[in-house]
Amino acid sequence: MFTGIVEERGEVVAVVDLADAARLTIRGPLATSDARIGDSIAVNGVCLTVVTVEEGTFTADVMRETLTRSSLDKVAAGDAVNLERAAAVGERFGGHIVQGHVDGTGEIAAREPSEHWELVRVGMPQRLGRYVVEKGSITVDGVSLTVVEVGPDWFTVSLIPETLRATTLGTRGVGDKVNLEVDVIAKYVEKLAAPHLHAAAKEVAGE
Repeated sequence: MFTGIVEERGEVVAVVDLADAARLTIRGPLATSDARIGDSIAVNGVCLTVVTVEEGTFTADVMRETLTRSSLDKVAAGDAVNLERAAAVGERFGGHIVQGHVDGTGEIAAREPSEHWELVRVGMPQRLGRYVVEKGSITVDGVSLTVVEVGPDWFTVSLIPETLRATTLGTRGVGDKVNLEVDVIAKYVEKLAAPHLHAAAKEVAGE
């Protein structure tokens, strides 16, 4: 589990195409400082398992499902990526519950810079819209953010200077693809409530 508080900007060193998967080598001195084989590290919000660790880099295998659902199918050597190690028990919980299980990809639709912050509009698949609420939480490329406004297929977030400096969101341009993970609590609430809502609807209809 993660919190969406990016620890460092890493760099993709190499990408090996494995036909139905890919193996990424990523440089991240902080992320690898205590990493062991089998540990989890979020890369642009995608939870990956460490396969090897060597001299400030780690490798991770990305299966087809992950490549299909996320933007990792487009990464190349030299690209910057957001890195976060799995949350440690007893540490401060600065963001929100992030699983590292990407729900889909969005697209940067607009950026409006201001003196002390920047408003970013992100397009998203309509199927995710029901899980995104004003002032709720959403993860964009592994960054825990608060939703400012939301529409049926878009939402906006405000980025402070530290977020712009410390994460890749500071350099994402209009048209760039980003990984999205909605608040998992919303999905569980929907599933738990669905049978009761269905039963109530049938009762109102007199069935």
